[in-house]
Amino acid sequence: METFFNRDLSWLAFNERVLMEAAKEEVPLLVRIKFLSIFSANLDEFYRVRIPVLMVVDELGKEHSGDYAMAKSLIGRQLDFYGRLLKNQLIPVLEKQAVHWLYDAAIPDFLEAQVTEIFFNEVLAYLQPHDVNNSGAGFFAENNTLYQAVVILKPDQVEQIIFVNIPTNHLPRFYTLWAGGQRYVVFLDDIIKHHLTYLFPDAKIQGVYNVKVTRDAELLLEEEMDTDMALMMEKELAKRDLGFATRFLCAPGIPLRHVYQMVFALGLNKASVVSGGAYHNLKDLNQFPLPEPAFSYPKWPALPALDMPAGTTLFDQLLKKDLLLHTPYHSYHPVLRFFNEAAHDQTIEAIYCTFYRLANPSKLVQALLTAAKNGKKVTVMLELKARFDEANNIKWARQMKAAGITIIYSSISFKVHAKVALLKRKAGSDPQFLGLLATGNMNETTARFYTDHILLTAHQPMLAELDALFRFLAKKKKRPEKEDYIPFQHLLVAQFNLQNEFMALIDREIEHVKQGLPAGIQIKLNNLEEKVLISKLYEASNAGVRIEMLVRSICCLIPGVAGQSENITVKRIVGRYLEHGRVFVFLNNKQPDVFIGSADWMNRNVYSRIEVCFPIEDPDLKQELLDIMSLQLADDGQEPQESIYKYLTTNKER
Repeated sequence: METFFNRDLSWLAFNERVLMEAAKEEVPLLVRIKFLSIFSANLDEFYRVRIPVLMVVDELGKEHSGDYAMAKSLIGRQLDFYGRLLKNQLIPVLEKQAVHWLYDAAIPDFLEAQVTEIFFNEVLAYLQPHDVNNSGAGFFAENNTLYQAVVILKPDQVEQIIFVNIPTNHLPRFYTLWAGGQRYVVFLDDIIKHHLTYLFPDAKIQGVYNVKVTRDAELLLEEEMDTDMALMMEKELAKRDLGFATRFLCAPGIPLRHVYQMVFALGLNKASVVSGGAYHNLKDLNQFPLPEPAFSYPKWPALPALDMPAGTTLFDQLLKKDLLLHTPYHSYHPVLRFFNEAAHDQTIEAIYCTFYRLANPSKLVQALLTAAKNGKKVTVMLELKARFDEANNIKWARQMKAAGITIIYSSISFKVHAKVALLKRKAGSDPQFLGLLATGNMNETTARFYTDHILLTAHQPMLAELDALFRFLAKKKKRPEKEDYIPFQHLLVAQFNLQNEFMALIDREIEHVKQGLPAGIQIKLNNLEEKVLISKLYEASNAGVRIEMLVRSICCLIPGVAGQSENITVKRIVGRYLEHGRVFVFLNNKQPDVFIGSADWMNRNVYSRIEVCFPIEDPDLKQELLDIMSLQLADDGQEPQESIYKYLTTNKER
């Protein structure tokens, strides 16, 4: 009987791996603090997205109903380690650098004047106290908004709990103050706490406790053919932060009777009550005020991916040879140039692309707006349901529609996650294609810290298949039907042939090993969950195929189990960049096939999305990817991302 890791516990293990980076003394100090920020942001999303699912499973008594309790226990241990790491390691290191972080400490008298100036000049305008004892007062604790629960004793000896908002959406979370040539870092929370007597002059303050409520992030959308998708999404986004509460996070030491009072008054009876640290929303540590050059990694200048002779265009170059970018090691400029040239090149007649998460601002969208104004046909498949990026995508959809760009939204239950663009140009009697196919979003902001691979190509047979896919997407169907069959020979497309083709590629490696021929598989993913493909990997392992995997986050495959996965190894890379690319290598008797693309092996990617993976056929580019995979899989004590940067720098100098 095959066994699998639980996806949620696996994800929590990944977040623990992030936390471990913050514990490494060799990691620069500001980077360690930012890893704490990433851990906190990840955990908030887990409570918004996955905890609601686990709660329902637990209530229904279904299989895995105990996972909710296991997840809470694991999170509790992680948070305990988080607190000890912060107080016992990072704060003392900051002290040695003459940075005095007043963490859960009283503000000293010599900072009084500066703190008072900040409170009255900057903070006071945003404070809005609310009496939570009166549940009919109309107060609603917003999602992941910070509050101070202030327990006051009025002159008539009546005790009240007042919520005071901590306005981090308007003000910095941290303030840097100077005294005696020393740097002091103060929480906005403590600046407010220090002046509560001004807000409640006639009351005695009995206690002050930081609290926050985390709410379910699910959007409840209905499939209606005549409904304006963007308008429907906007209405749901307005309600997202009003979802049911999944967590009530309290500072330690708060009396239990006050906890119950707040739970009752705020309607939080189904939420998990969690005792956290003295401060919440420590994802704000990404704003921690330290000078980056002194306390962060040395900069790696982005490498140019090609040398452009004077008088030539990117399109001229692509007609001669494919270009493969490895961002952020490589500059993102060729991607921007691809769209910029398309906007003005008189031979370009039409532009088609998929967008999932757009930058804000977006130079790519600006190029498309210009292209439309220049009379080109521009069609954009825009995914409005990219979680937590919906509002930004809606904004761009409005602007693109106004410019005459055709916007196609995917259906409610059927996302388009592919990262592709296609240009159609005049070249004689037949159209000529130029294409961009990638593992990551067309987003110049995330391209600075997400590792992805981007292929720019004029490979006509493959791009003709991409053209056929765009024609299918234009039909706005919920699912491909029999009449939508596309005989893909190059592309692997979820809902069409992706799962079957990957199964066939694994079967070929099994057949090779049975014949005594060289066989092997290397796979790099963000997430691995889908059991059919995992079971096929187990089968290959049992046949003797060596399988090496890089899985950044969720991994339901259990490696190294005798009779199941003893020939499978799994490695996770967490470093200065976020690993995001998907790569698939099949040794094929020493004639390797290499694919990259947008698809993780998750249920959603395989069964309910349009994903595109594609082959790397240029021998030089294929070898480059094989070398990069080898560097990432190497167990030589070297930091993989640094090894890749050095490798690409050396290649550039050849």
